[in-house]
Amino acid sequence: MSSARTPAFEAVTLIKPPASLEVSDLIKVLLDSQALDYDSFTPITMTLPESSGIEPDYCFYIQNLSRVRGKKRIDWQIDPPPDLVLGIDVTSYSNIDDYLPYQVPEVWMFKNDELSIHQLNVYGYNISPTSQYFPSLEIHLILGQYRRIAYEQSSSQAIRQLRQQFS
Repeated sequence: MSSARTPAFEAVTLIKPPASLEVSDLIKVLLDSQALDYDSFTPITMTLPESSGIEPDYCFYIQNLSRVRGKKRIDWQIDPPPDLVLGIDVTSYSNIDDYLPYQVPEVWMFKNDELSIHQLNVYGYNISPTSQYFPSLEIHLILGQYRRIAYEQSSSQAIRQLRQQFS
């Protein structure tokens, strides 16, 4: 008697794209739509002697790009900070004030499916409804639109539609 085995099948769950890709792609599309030169880095570790290091998911050099272009290493004591950093699924011990020693002008934090935009001023970081780099745009609505398209269709389709919308 033959012992034919029925192949075992495992359930496959389709998941949406990682939030870090979604938000970083959105930032890149918006920067491109404004014809702004930028460089983005991931991963990157920011360390200063007097503070513990932090590792944002993405760093964007926009206004400070010319001051770091061509460098193989960033010296956090001499070189300017990134203009915008993105932290995704920030752990409970992460704090916006961790960025104060670096004087990063704008920090986007994405936690529990919520984006918060923090802007640096003389007193520290304040939550802002808008980005200083995209002041006329409703980032939260655009991100929601992007994530919906990426989930329902694909990330590439979402990127194309946003590029078309902002061209």
